[in-house]
Amino acid sequence: MDFGGLIRSIDWNWLETTLARVLAVLLCLTVHEACHGLAAYALGDPTARDRHRLSLNPLRHIDWLGLAMMLAVGFGWAKPVPVDPRYFKRPKQGMALTALAGPVSNLLLALLAVFLSRELYARGAWMPMGIRVSLFQFLLYTLAPLSIGLGLFNLLPIPPLDGSKVLGAFLPDRAFFGLMRYERYGMFLLLALSWFGVTGDLISGAIMKTYEGFFQLFY
Repeated sequence: MDFGGLIRSIDWNWLETTLARVLAVLLCLTVHEACHGLAAYALGDPTARDRHRLSLNPLRHIDWLGLAMMLAVGFGWAKPVPVDPRYFKRPKQGMALTALAGPVSNLLLALLAVFLSRELYARGAWMPMGIRVSLFQFLLYTLAPLSIGLGLFNLLPIPPLDGSKVLGAFLPDRAFFGLMRYERYGMFLLLALSWFGVTGDLISGAIMKTYEGFFQLFY
């Protein structure tokens, strides 16, 4: 097969959709983790800054096994942003706000993706000078539900998810530290729930409702 035949044999649609999914996952995880660090820094904790975790460089945030899981089964993780609650004036509340920053950033990212999708649709599928934007469209269409899903999933009040820290702000100290004691086992529980489809069924409906709500804002 000559080079021209090799090029023609490539499934460009599959390549575009795969590349768009990889980029969307990297963007979702990077924004999520960077915003944790930014929130902690705004509240007085320089730990994430000192360890270069305020960056939008995905290599500073990606856990390669977690990334592979995210791409393969839609359930994964990034490197946790280091946070030292001793820097916060009110540790539990500071931890809650820092935790909440990640899911909120994902929801805002999804909202931006829906808005940009609407603008591309209104202006057509081609940009000036013949630059095709189908890859960008694939990215946006993939990014919006993925980012919503990541945000909503992390709001579940199961350690080590962000929702457990948010819940902790409303619990007495004894109950909060009791909850955090089981943080190391939470990932096994989440994997089990994901394996049996419990979290998928719970989150998928919420994703669609949120996605539809975002669309109604712009369409």
